[in-house]
Amino acid sequence: MTGLTSNDGERRLVLISGRAHPELADDVAHELGVELVPTTAYDFANGEIYVRFGESVRGADAFVLQSHTAPINKWIMEQLLMVDALKRASAKTITVVQPFYGYSRQDKKHRGREPISARLMSDLFKTAGADRLMSVDLHAAQTQGFFDGPVDHLWAMPLLVDYVRTRVDPTNVAVVSPDAGRIRVAEQWAAKLGGCPLAFIHKTRDITKPNRAVANRVVGDVEGRTAILTDDLIDTGGTIAEAVRVVLAAGAKDVIVAATHGVLSDPAAQRLQDCGAREVVVTDTLPITEERQFDKLTVLSIAPLLARAIREVFDDGSVTSLFDGAS
Repeated sequence: MTGLTSNDGERRLVLISGRAHPELADDVAHELGVELVPTTAYDFANGEIYVRFGESVRGADAFVLQSHTAPINKWIMEQLLMVDALKRASAKTITVVQPFYGYSRQDKKHRGREPISARLMSDLFKTAGADRLMSVDLHAAQTQGFFDGPVDHLWAMPLLVDYVRTRVDPTNVAVVSPDAGRIRVAEQWAAKLGGCPLAFIHKTRDITKPNRAVANRVVGDVEGRTAILTDDLIDTGGTIAEAVRVVLAAGAKDVIVAATHGVLSDPAAQRLQDCGAREVVVTDTLPITEERQFDKLTVLSIAPLLARAIREVFDDGSVTSLFDGAS
């Protein structure tokens, strides 16, 4: 049987993957030294999804991995069905591993008569039978409180910082937050880069229109420096591309964009290629198909981080120890 047995021989870890991002699942399995549970999954003619596991998962600690990429509703539904199947197959524990948490941007009400969709996602997975959630760089940290159970909030920052540090002169950089709301994250970046200067972009957004924001000006000193523009995700790329132009107009020598989730909906690839950034760095929490790639794009593997976190959970260890006690 597939999986990993604990040192005392009493517990078994199994890793299960949906169809959204099989490459990432294979990489995580390789890092863990396990094989994925054989799974049958297909669509009926009307779009309904069927799933079945090819071996027993009774009594196992099951980790079911799915990236919420486009078409996002399909892959969320598939993961929900997998959780339900695990519950009915008598898995001991079920951990939902969602490197990108679908609907995470809808974590509060901006106007009346709106849903709080991020909360609904947590409720759906809890109802399906999930005991635990694991995700990377939630859009808002308080989303952890939406789920009635443990939530492992993983950070891609150490991975991104380590890479960016090799691409810049640390004595001549500035970290730039894309808006005032992410200044705390930018402060952590600046501290990890040796206490470099910090700036943020004053931005206005029309909440009635999705993917629309206007970058007005840079608050802080970036002149003559390499600006590290950080964010949690890049969707259509409009906001980041405009932010790059504003930072360059403020006198920055060049700009590196670093983000965790490369959603990269059209026309993001073209916008980012043409915006003037020296490099755009993301992780592979989401699959980046060939048509979404461009010359300046660098994709870092998130699999080692996911594998270490999964192993810590299975061994009853400390996930926060992976991030110097922070979460």
